Amino acid sequence: MEKQVGKRKVHNLLFIKTYLGFAVIILLFALILGVIYMRLYEQAMMESYREQARGKAESVAKRCANYFLSGNAAGWQDYLILLGEIERTEVWVVSNEAAIYPLTPAFALSMESFTALSSYQNSYRDIINNVFHNIPTSRTSFSEVHEMNVVTIGMPVTGINGEVAGGILLNTPVESQQEIINGSWRLIIISGVIALAIAFLAALLYVRTLSKPILKIRRTARKLAEGNYEVTTEVNRSDEIGDLAQTVDFLSVKLKENEIERKNLDQMRLDFFANVSHELRTPLTVVRAYTESLVDGIITDPEKVRQYYEKMLGECKGMERLVGDLLLLSKMQNPDFTVEKEPVNLVQIFEDLKKRAWAIGKEKNITADVYTELPVIMMLGDYDRLRQMFFVIIDNAVKFSPENSVVYIRVTCEEQILVSIRDEGIGISEEDQKYIFEKFYKSKLRENAKGSGLGLAIAKQIAIKHGGTIEMKSEVGKGTEILFTFPEMEESEKDLF
Repeated sequence: MEKQVGKRKVHNLLFIKTYLGFAVIILLFALILGVIYMRLYEQAMMESYREQARGKAESVAKRCANYFLSGNAAGWQDYLILLGEIERTEVWVVSNEAAIYPLTPAFALSMESFTALSSYQNSYRDIINNVFHNIPTSRTSFSEVHEMNVVTIGMPVTGINGEVAGGILLNTPVESQQEIINGSWRLIIISGVIALAIAFLAALLYVRTLSKPILKIRRTARKLAEGNYEVTTEVNRSDEIGDLAQTVDFLSVKLKENEIERKNLDQMRLDFFANVSHELRTPLTVVRAYTESLVDGIITDPEKVRQYYEKMLGECKGMERLVGDLLLLSKMQNPDFTVEKEPVNLVQIFEDLKKRAWAIGKEKNITADVYTELPVIMMLGDYDRLRQMFFVIIDNAVKFSPENSVVYIRVTCEEQILVSIRDEGIGISEEDQKYIFEKFYKSKLRENAKGSGLGLAIAKQIAIKHGGTIEMKSEVGKGTEILFTFPEMEESEKDLF
């Protein structure tokens, strides 16, 4: 994996990708914004320039009308000369020959003379026609004569009786405005370069804050892959990277717990085989010793022989029970195994168990106090398995209770069935409670010396197969309570039976 990281191409580095992303975004943003801004700026500037030119044309047209109405041709000529010296503007005055009182040659050119000019363009004819119809007209176009864009303004000249006696054609180059636009473009390009440099610094700082926790997460993931489940990312952020770090830390905790559980399972597996071997070795040793004594003829007294046979039979029955419990537990732990269920009255089960509890508790004068909330509490289950499960708990309660005590059994039904079996015995330590439902787990108390350590494990599996739960509450010196919960039988299920 380290070699793969070392061979990673430069363009695949997070920094390069982020910087290029920043650069492209900023560049596109600058170009789009610059183009839009320059188009709007150019339009606004040209419109302003046209307004100024239109104002000049109106002023020239008024002056021309005043000079024409007063008959002051000399004054008009002086004004045109002065205008040409002050303004970089071409002014042509064209006479409307269709008017009753057109502009005289002293004031304007005839249309024929105007079209004969070297600087005349065909587009001027449309402008002049509009002007002669008293329609002021403006147009921006490229002039081959001036070799630049020119704003052309056509303005009518009002003569006698308010008729259009002629028209003013005013040409104004836009060279200065174009220089301003070109300068603005240069400014935008320079700003783009500066923005890219700033983007580089911003990307550098951003990627450092982004890549540093990612590198920590990557190192943590590698150590987790190597089996070091104690490591954490040490990343504390409130964004998606923080969420990823928390997920990796949670994974670390879960892997650690799973490793501990795996070791415990391995140890339990070893303990299971050791316990099975031990549980079988002891009775087999006893049976072998008795058998050898009988075969060798060491024991010949009929009464002794009978006692030996009885002990051998007892040991065989014990091994039979052990094997039976192992097979039952194995069957219950099989996910594919299902319990044959039918309607069962729990009250009837505890009526039967009350008699058995009295029988096993007779020597210690222990009694069973059974309380059932209803005379009939129905659930779906296997009658024999349920009775076996509850008897395991009652048997343990009697076994670990002092003389002249009581075992309390409570069966209630609300949203679900609750069964409580509580004794007044010696209780179970917190350390033992963690493993009390495991296979072959036995406390070191003398009362449990003859147990196989399978009873509670079987009881737990029976409860699970019936869709129930089993919990333990215990305090040393005060007693133990085992709590079962089961789903109540639905009315629709009762109708099926």
